[in-house]
Amino acid sequence: MNFVGHEIEDFKVNAYQDGETKEVTKKDVLGKWAIFFFYPADFSFVCPTELEALQDKYEDFKKANAEIYSVSEDTEFVHKAWAEASDKIGKIKYHMLADPAGKLARMFDVLDEDAGQAYRGVFIVDPDGKIQSYTINNMGIGRSADEILRTLQAAQFVREHGDRVCPANWKPGQDSIKPSLDLVGKL
Repeated sequence: MNFVGHEIEDFKVNAYQDGETKEVTKKDVLGKWAIFFFYPADFSFVCPTELEALQDKYEDFKKANAEIYSVSEDTEFVHKAWAEASDKIGKIKYHMLADPAGKLARMFDVLDEDAGQAYRGVFIVDPDGKIQSYTINNMGIGRSADEILRTLQAAQFVREHGDRVCPANWKPGQDSIKPSLDLVGKL
């Protein structure tokens, strides 16, 4: 299924963030860009490296008017225990959503039903709640926080400048392209 342009469904889940538990709903994520970052499980191997890399870039995401929502099938209490047990996870300031019933993982179609874990999915959602980009990796394939940020920035640029597109490896401040017949076969 293609998710690009689809609006996310209503949801309500518990979360752990910076020493506190809270509830997060669709209404909470609207109005700014959102990164839904699915990973298989707490207390695992690749996951802490990815979550730490996102934390290292968290200020850059916030400057880009984006919030990060990491999601696993663990409860908010397991997230808390992991943060207390691991220095890498303990420094995380963004939301860690709890999805033990698999509601979000099914909504984004990243749940491996047999394993009871989410594949490594990244969904970039615009302020209106519509998915603008997504990637899904198998369990053992880690992701790049730098590339997620770059893709977010490209999605924001295209939204703001609808008549321009971003070429491969585009970064803010670099030249974009204004599609026209004059460019056909010249790029």
